Amino acid sequence: MAAGPKTRRARRMGLAGNAKIIAAPAYERLLAVEPYLRRSIPILIIIFLLVLAAARLLSLFTWRDDIERDARTMLALAADSLAASVAVDTTEADPTHKARMLIEEAMRRAGSEDQRVLAITDSRFDVIASSPNGTDLVGRSLESVLTGGQPLFLFGARAGVMNVEIGGESWLASLVHVPGQDGSAIALTSHDALFADWRRSVSLNVTLFALTAAILMVILYAYFSQAARAQAADRIYMEAHQRVDMAMVRGKCGLWDWDMVRGKMFWSRSMFEMLGYETTDDMLSFGEVAEIIHPEDGDLFDLANRIVAREIDHVDRVFRMKRADGQWVWVRARAQVVDPNAPELHLIGIAVDVTEQRTLVQQTEAADQRLRTAIESIGESFVLWDYAERLVMCNTKYKQDLGVDQSMIVAGARRRDIEAHAPAFRSERRLAIPSGNGNGATYERQLADGRWLQVTELKTRDGGTVSVGTDITQLKQHQGKLVDSERRLMATIHDLSLARRAEQERTRELSELNRKYMRETERAEAANRAKSEFLANMSHELRTPLNAIIGFSEVMQSGMFGPLGSERYAEYVQDICSSGSYLLGVINDILDMSKIEAGQFSVDCEEIDLCPLIRETVRVVDLQAAEKSIDMKMDIPETMQVFADRRAIKQIVINLLSNAVKFTGEGGHISLRARKVGQAVTLTIEDSGCGIPRDALKKLGRPFEQVQNQFSKSHTGSGLGLAISRSLAELHGGVLKIRSTEGVGTIVSVRLPAGERKKPAVAA
Repeated sequence: MAAGPKTRRARRMGLAGNAKIIAAPAYERLLAVEPYLRRSIPILIIIFLLVLAAARLLSLFTWRDDIERDARTMLALAADSLAASVAVDTTEADPTHKARMLIEEAMRRAGSEDQRVLAITDSRFDVIASSPNGTDLVGRSLESVLTGGQPLFLFGARAGVMNVEIGGESWLASLVHVPGQDGSAIALTSHDALFADWRRSVSLNVTLFALTAAILMVILYAYFSQAARAQAADRIYMEAHQRVDMAMVRGKCGLWDWDMVRGKMFWSRSMFEMLGYETTDDMLSFGEVAEIIHPEDGDLFDLANRIVAREIDHVDRVFRMKRADGQWVWVRARAQVVDPNAPELHLIGIAVDVTEQRTLVQQTEAADQRLRTAIESIGESFVLWDYAERLVMCNTKYKQDLGVDQSMIVAGARRRDIEAHAPAFRSERRLAIPSGNGNGATYERQLADGRWLQVTELKTRDGGTVSVGTDITQLKQHQGKLVDSERRLMATIHDLSLARRAEQERTRELSELNRKYMRETERAEAANRAKSEFLANMSHELRTPLNAIIGFSEVMQSGMFGPLGSERYAEYVQDICSSGSYLLGVINDILDMSKIEAGQFSVDCEEIDLCPLIRETVRVVDLQAAEKSIDMKMDIPETMQVFADRRAIKQIVINLLSNAVKFTGEGGHISLRARKVGQAVTLTIEDSGCGIPRDALKKLGRPFEQVQNQFSKSHTGSGLGLAISRSLAELHGGVLKIRSTEGVGTIVSVRLPAGERKKPAVAA
């Protein structure tokens, strides 16, 4: 059964999902294959040259090895033969003359072209005879001539043939001791003479290889030059072809050629892409094209009959065509008969996708209708005049406000004719435009019926005028009320101005009081600094005599210059020493505190190991704890480091441990531990002492503050230990916290930054 029109169309256009049929031109197929050949040719030439060079190099090095191996064999044989000749010849002739004769005989057997040097030595390896090419060796010691030949002198023939140097040049040498005598025979040959022919062959081979490579490179360059010119020509053709195709595709148009006699039609590639069908070089039948044209937009058979009947010679129509995805697109086809008088008619034309244009026209009509509806529905009067002051459109509100016969207000009517029949305005005033735009104007008009309108006129880009009128009658009625309100507002503003001046006066008084307060604050701070400096100076003045008192009391107590008169004097001396030590400690604490408050105490931070420092500090107070049978435990990691001042950390720990020992009873316990949490190190000291009342915790850490209860009344102190420790911790950027339960114990925590800070801290 013959295939129907739809089956043929599906097969030819690819609508049934068959493989794409693309008959590529011959030059495209060549361009697709040629790059592989062009890329492989240089690689093949390079491989050929590399193989040729490798083969020749292998041959040359093999030849060189053969030359060296033969030379070594001949040297060994020559030296052995010469030594055997010397051993066999037992005549009593002159040894030098005999050696020369044997060497001449050996040279005659070897031939005149032999470059070897033959020599005979005595027992001390002095050369007594040599071949003509080695006469400079006669009378010289081989040990002084040969470099690197010591095994030859020791082992003779067993050392084999060796590489030696004579005068800085490389030689091959073989030495054989004469059996039964004290002499030796040696055979030498120079590397330069040995490999002279080989080097000439290498030079010749390198020259031939370079010439061969150069010729191949010239041939390759000529090939690529020709191929580049051919490729440039192909590229120009393809670019021109692609530009045309791209222009047609981008323009959503296509070319078509209709053979009216045969009923066949040819489409360009852009025509297929415009409709979404797969490209084919086959001619399309008349029926296949007619099936994708919408039946409501015209009959293709009728058009063909009219063209064949010579009724028309061109076509210009808009109709719908079916895309491959089933959608309909609007196409405008224009064509012309090539030769109306020819027996075979050919129609050549172009088809343009005008779907967007038709959609745009429809959208424009819909937008125009919406615009007219919106203008009609607004509450203001609206009118649009063109550049010649002719009416374009207006709404009903404008007709009502104008007050003329509506039959005169039609599109195209002149503005001056319409306004001439309108009633005169009672008043009209032009208002200033805030934006300062010179293309428009605003008017305030009172109509004949008493209503007020504010009319704004603006110029359009094409020279027309848009006029919008807003009813401001109610606004005008409220204007009088606004004037009264404005008067009342002005009176209120006057009262506010008086109040403002009074407020400004009070502000000036407060500013003056603030300045006085700042002066008094500065005086207080100066007095505080003076107090701190005074305490620091007095502490220095008091500490010198106290040291003397303590020193002399210790001398008296130790009986250095003899015993005291009675036991009471010994008690007095003990009291003087303990009181002086206590007073010295108080003065030292005052000095440290005054330095901190006066800004004279600085910390020198460095990386320190915390564990050894704490152990050293614990040993200071360990004796005091042992006297009260206090159990001290320390839990500090061995490798913990902190960036701080060594002296300050030591003083903090001593102060806190001393307080813990002081306020912990007999048989108590004290624990000291350190932990690193994040970027900080926390040092915690916990004791089982008397504890601190809750209401007294907030006073601790202040200078000279002490907490007195039934457990601490028997203890003495300056009250500066915690204050100094807190200040030193804050100088490091840390903090000191105290938690305590009365009758249970106290926990003091010092938190210090573990890392290095940008600037060292200085007390302020």
